[in-house]
Amino acid sequence: MDYQGIIIRPPSEANSIILQVTRGCSHNKCTFCGTYKGVRFAFKPEAIVQQDIGFASRYCQRQRRVFITDGDALVCPQRKLLDLFGNIRRQLPWVTRIGLYGNAKSIREKTLEDLKALREAGLGIIYMGLESGDDKTLKRIRKGVNADTMVEMGQRVRQAGIKLSVTVLLGLAGPERSQIHAQATGRVLSAMDPNYVGALSLMVLPNTPLGKDYAEGRFELIGPEAMLAELKSIIAHTRLSGGLFHANHASNYLPVRARLPRDKEAGLCLIDDALRGKIPLRSESLRAL
Repeated sequence: MDYQGIIIRPPSEANSIILQVTRGCSHNKCTFCGTYKGVRFAFKPEAIVQQDIGFASRYCQRQRRVFITDGDALVCPQRKLLDLFGNIRRQLPWVTRIGLYGNAKSIREKTLEDLKALREAGLGIIYMGLESGDDKTLKRIRKGVNADTMVEMGQRVRQAGIKLSVTVLLGLAGPERSQIHAQATGRVLSAMDPNYVGALSLMVLPNTPLGKDYAEGRFELIGPEAMLAELKSIIAHTRLSGGLFHANHASNYLPVRARLPRDKEAGLCLIDDALRGKIPLRSESLRAL
């Protein structure tokens, strides 16, 4: 398989065939993200992608899912995606689901009918970075869209019958808007009603604009207890029809996994126990992206 640069994928795609179709991120302006800094977004040559699919057809017959990278593969033109999915279906007939990252801006470029066509061609899940439901925080991190647009695009994915996994980021608003960020995020998640929510805890990277702000004293990173307080508020303000809320990423101080609404109270009680010191938190040395 031909992999260029840094390859990232959701934890749930650990056992998937990783197929790199683009390089970089079409937005690449988020202040907290250092993954693709200095990388110019580009589509990989189709010949290389086809070679990789051929490789997978010979050596990846035990893997039932395909995850397409890089940071925002949904930005590919509709016909390009449909052709790609058709090739995957023909050469990897055992694959049961295709997944990819899609930000709100690239989802907005797809009509509901476009998304339905992609679903029928094999697209089973879109991973979307919400980060925050607070407009001021979204503007400061240069996400490029507001909360209303996030909601609209998340709902479009769901209406198309594609599973939606949404990522939120604890600590992103700093101490001054911590709870505003948390509560607004819960309200936006409720309006989206995704199938999955993943909460990560902010780790400031030196090669990012946020890292520079942190080093020069313009951004204050909240501590573990405040991160947990945010997590508690997000869960408390999130109403899902049956989605899975998990905060078991390596960046988090406390692993939480709750099916909402069924496990909401149990999740909140777990966080309360951790805040009271009854449950040890993950040490800084064990946290990772």
